[in-house]
Amino acid sequence: MLRNSFNPIVATLVALGICLLTSEKTHAQHGAGITRNLLSPLTVSGYVETYYGVDFNRPANDRRPSFLYNFTKDEEVSVNLAFLKGSYNANNIRANLALAVGSYMNANYAAEPGILGNFYEGNIGVKLSKENNLWLDVGVFPSHIGFESAMGKENWTLSRSIMAENTPYFETGAKLGYRSEDEKWFFSALVLNGWQRIKPVDGNTLPAFGTQVTYTPSSGITLNSSTFIGTDKPDDARQMRYFHNFYGIFKINSALAATLGFDIGIEQRNRNSSAMNTWFNPTVILRYTPTVKTAIAIRTEYYDDRHGVIISSGTPDGFKTWGLSTNFDYHVTNHILWRIEARTLGSKDRIFTRNDGHTSDRNIFLTTSLAISF
Repeated sequence: MLRNSFNPIVATLVALGICLLTSEKTHAQHGAGITRNLLSPLTVSGYVETYYGVDFNRPANDRRPSFLYNFTKDEEVSVNLAFLKGSYNANNIRANLALAVGSYMNANYAAEPGILGNFYEGNIGVKLSKENNLWLDVGVFPSHIGFESAMGKENWTLSRSIMAENTPYFETGAKLGYRSEDEKWFFSALVLNGWQRIKPVDGNTLPAFGTQVTYTPSSGITLNSSTFIGTDKPDDARQMRYFHNFYGIFKINSALAATLGFDIGIEQRNRNSSAMNTWFNPTVILRYTPTVKTAIAIRTEYYDDRHGVIISSGTPDGFKTWGLSTNFDYHVTNHILWRIEARTLGSKDRIFTRNDGHTSDRNIFLTTSLAISF
């Protein structure tokens, strides 16, 4: 399942087909009078997020820095993410299938061949217990790491943090998940094809593993711990990676909330080596919602990857970059969100390119976006 023989597209299409055939069969047996109940498990949804941004460094290739994977085009109206999704949810079975296009897909799915490059989500889940909320999900699903989603409308900030951009947005494999009856605890264990992979790395026979524990003692507090153990290289160059993500989301009052996140990872310097390279990343976001339709968020972050494990700068001090951003949101309707954000990044070394051929230790961006969901 975890090698190239595992085909999430086929598995999900078969699952959705079975669900549809089951509904059709039940409909034929019981008559048209229950059509509404039969169709209710099956839903179709969509999402489109467009944007326009200006990089004040005016990069020659009209692209944002290589370690950013959303809103990558400069001074061009573009689509960051657009997808159409079908979902089936019943008492003991669930399935999702979504195909997508946009800047996000081009950047994050660059290693995936053919139709896999448009495969935003595709999974099937089976409930394993009648008494407990225990599920086994197989396929391509959102990452268990981090508090930010590929869907902009679900995040407090317009752009994604450096933390989110350089950890998996999606993953492929099998996930065993349990939610407690009081819904305060969630536990999961995962077996994966790798670090943000649908197709495993050629020559890698070792699956990756992950865990997640989420504790929600009240509606105002969420605490999460997620781990990853595996490699993103073929067997003959294997370097084991050990990664931990922690975050807390706190609702301070009816209008003010905060998110605190911290990532830390280590990876072998060479195959079979006991020496490790380390990277880490703290992020803090404050969000103020003065009205139902408006919100303001401020983010500060720092990313230290001096050995270039995740982000290689090719400079003497490595990638040591801090960031500050502020954004304003306006909900035009329940399904339309307009945002504008100013963001600045500063680095210890001169890692940002400019169109005059020189480099800089500072980068400033201004971006606006419009997200429509249905």
